[in-house]
Parts: sequence; structure tokens; C-alpha cells
Amino acid sequence: MKKISVIIPVYQVEKYIAATIKSVLEQTYTNFELIIVDDGSTDKSREICQQFTDPRIKIIFQENRGVAAARNTGIRNAQGEYLALLDADDLWLPEKLAKHVAHLETSPSVGVSFCRSAFIDEQGKPLGIYQISKLQDITPLDLICRTPIGNGSVPVMRREVFEDIKFSDNLYGVVENFYFDDDRQLHPSEDVECWLRIALKTKWKIEGVPEALTLYRVNPSGHSAQLLKKLNSWKRMLEKVHVYAPDLMDQLEDIAMAYQYRHLARRAVTLKLGSTAVQFMQQALSAHPRILQEELRRTLMTLAAAYSLWLLPRSLYHEIESLALKVTGANQKRNILQEQSALQ
Repeated sequence: MKKISVIIPVYQVEKYIAATIKSVLEQTYTNFELIIVDDGSTDKSREICQQFTDPRIKIIFQENRGVAAARNTGIRNAQGEYLALLDADDLWLPEKLAKHVAHLETSPSVGVSFCRSAFIDEQGKPLGIYQISKLQDITPLDLICRTPIGNGSVPVMRREVFEDIKFSDNLYGVVENFYFDDDRQLHPSEDVECWLRIALKTKWKIEGVPEALTLYRVNPSGHSAQLLKKLNSWKRMLEKVHVYAPDLMDQLEDIAMAYQYRHLARRAVTLKLGSTAVQFMQQALSAHPRILQEELRRTLMTLAAAYSLWLLPRSLYHEIESLALKVTGANQKRNILQEQSALQ
């Protein structure tokens, strides 16, 4: 039974961290260590983490350096053959680790195993919608446009993957190995840069399992809500990737920007920012008009949502949105169940 190192970066998450830790301790796969990296929290996060007495838990404290630095600290201290990432406000279903171990054990060419996510609100209530991702034959184009690894709480990775992408630097007074890029301007797009580095510079495949094993918390105060910051970090990420894949980025940069603008438009819709959503969709179509051909349904749905939010009375929009979410969630759940049945 191979050991898994679960790594949770913690910063100012006193509302959520206890439930997150419990979701790890309730895993059916029990041979793991839980490495909690407190990244300079000033709230009660540290005290809450210290209340857990499970011997598999190790808590590391460091000055605030950001989520990438906290993950790197966790990776450096990890003892497991597999490493799993979990953000401090998300949750796992009990069979999460077991499913990924089974996937990796039967797929020796796969270095990164990920799952889909079900969305929950700030209180942990299911929203009835899912993150539906492509699962196989994932290319750099997929990663840069659609990001199948939809958040930092879904991947379970072989240790060898991190060994293949590590680099050394002296950022904090001593030479250390780095895995995620510690550049603070890169946050929150450091995940995608890491996945692209794996896809472009190693032999490992990235592949998913169909189940929604992660509960992703839609948190309006979280980093995903900071739209301008996310846009700037995305541009920074493209600059980074251009250094080691210039030919590819020359081909894909406009496409990558268009899909990111569309993603930000969807986030703006979620945040009820109608004019902002419309502006992002206009930028998406300007950057790469063929996005309409490549993903007609999804692009038209985002356009419709943006303009409806912007133009319609709020009460009418809420009625339409509620109906659309119910239909979408039901279709997504049916598709997930069908894919699970096909693989059994």
C-alpha cells in the first residue's frame, strides 16, 4: 500500500480548515501523511490545525510567501510515493484517494491523475452543478484553453513528476528545489504553468477519472473572484511559458487569451457583474473570433448570460438563471454517471 503525501497550504482560512482536514482524515485509503503548511496565518487557522491529534498530521509554519511557496515547502517535506494537493477551503469525498491510487496503479504512463469537481457554496451546500472536464488525450492546447485540471484540489501525482520538473533557485537566502513557480505575480495561474511544464517537458500523461470527487467551494472573497488579478496573472503565465516553448506560444497566445476572457466572463456572471461580463466576452471574440466555431454552444451560452444579466431586470434574470442551473446540473450529473458506467 503506497504512501500518499497530502499537502494543504493554509492562510487565513479559519472558517473552512477544520472541515477540510476532516475530509482528509475520513479517506477510505488510510496510508497517507497530511502535511499542513501554515503560510503565516494571523487568524485562528494555526490553532484550529493544532487541535487535530492524528499522528499522520505534520504542521509546518513559515512566513507568508503565497500558495505556490507553501506547496513547494510541502513537496520538499513529503515522504510519499504519491503527492496530493488540496486547497484549504475545499473538501474531498471519502473515496477520493483510493480512486486515484487505483487509476495510477493501472496506468503506468499517467503521472497526474485528476478528478472532476462538484460546486458548493460558502456554507458547504451543494450548488447542483459540476466541473466537467476532458479526461484523456490531454494536450497543451487543452491545458491552456480549457484547463481540465480545474482547481488545485483535484490532482494526485507521482513523486517522479515533481522530480522531472524541479529547478533550483535562491529566493529566500538558501538554494532550494522548486516545483511550482514562486513568482507572486503568477498567482493564481501558477497551477496552469505547472501543468504545461509537465506536458511540454516530461514524458508523463495527464489523465482524469470521471467521478466528481472534489467539492470546490465557490467563495466570492477567494482569489478566483479577483478578476483583474487573475487576468494579469494569466498574462504573466503566458510570458513564462513563452520562454521554454516560444514556437507553441506564438501559435496559441491569442487563443489562450480568448478562452481566458471567456472564463473571466463566466466568473463575472457568477459575481453578478453584467457589464464586466459583456466586456470580457467582447474581448474574447476580438482576440480569437473562431472561438464561436470551436465551442459554439458554450460561447453562445456565456454571451447570453452576460447580456441577460446586463440588460434584464434582476428578478427576471434570477428566474432564468435558476432554471438554467437546474437543467445544466441535471445534464452534467447524467453525463458523469454514464461515463462511470461505461468504464465499469
